[in-house]
Amino acid sequence: MRVMVLVKADKDSEAGVMPSGDILTRMGAYNEELVKAGVMLAGDGLHPSSKGLRMRFSGSQRTIIDGPFAETKELLAGFWIWQVRSFDEAVEWLKRAPFDGGTEIELRPIFEMEDFGEAMTPELREQEERLRAETAKLGG
Repeated sequence: MRVMVLVKADKDSEAGVMPSGDILTRMGAYNEELVKAGVMLAGDGLHPSSKGLRMRFSGSQRTIIDGPFAETKELLAGFWIWQVRSFDEAVEWLKRAPFDGGTEIELRPIFEMEDFGEAMTPELREQEERLRAETAKLGG
């Protein structure tokens, strides 16, 4: 199963405060463990919301809302995508993460094709598999 690990933003990450060398070293060691265990598929930090935007969709209308956004508790500072055998395994890996100071992490399963049941027709399945293969080529 794949899971997405969402690292919530805080005042420092939203202010653009970069992590210390110590934090980067500890995070690098943790990421190395994840990669060596075959768990980490992707992961990155995100720039503050002041460098981003939101787009609201209403019918054919598209409205752009420029950052920054006020509610840091609803913002992300980074993410991982992990491949694990179970949700419990993901929880165990997350317990080992080198976070401190009230950092909040959200862990959510990623939908797999079989989760969509009969709505995932053979044609849609073929399209999804083709797109994943093309995306994998782009990723390296």
